[in-house]
Amino acid sequence: MDGEGRESWGERAACRAADPDELFVEGVAQNRAKVLCTGCPVRTECLAYALDHRIEHGIWGGMTERERRALLRRRPVVTSWRRLLDAARSDHERLAGRDDGQAWDAAG
Repeated sequence: MDGEGRESWGERAACRAADPDELFVEGVAQNRAKVLCTGCPVRTECLAYALDHRIEHGIWGGMTERERRALLRRRPVVTSWRRLLDAARSDHERLAGRDDGQAWDAAG
């Protein structure tokens, strides 16, 4: 894979040391598996990878296969989830930084 591929972010994934069978479960066990994604530094990259590659099984980026299918149905025109999620994260970080600065200006 290229620099944007799984190898570039997979090594930093919170689940890298987990038993893979824990991430490919069904039913209530999926909620326990999703906990592994909480606070993962590459959660966005993982989710984008699963969506862009239409991965049908397992927990990826904190979402079950059912949740990913629903998202894909709601947004059928998205051609690159990686680009969309990266842009959303950048916007969020930019706005969060501006909010922090405004709060600092108001307080200081």
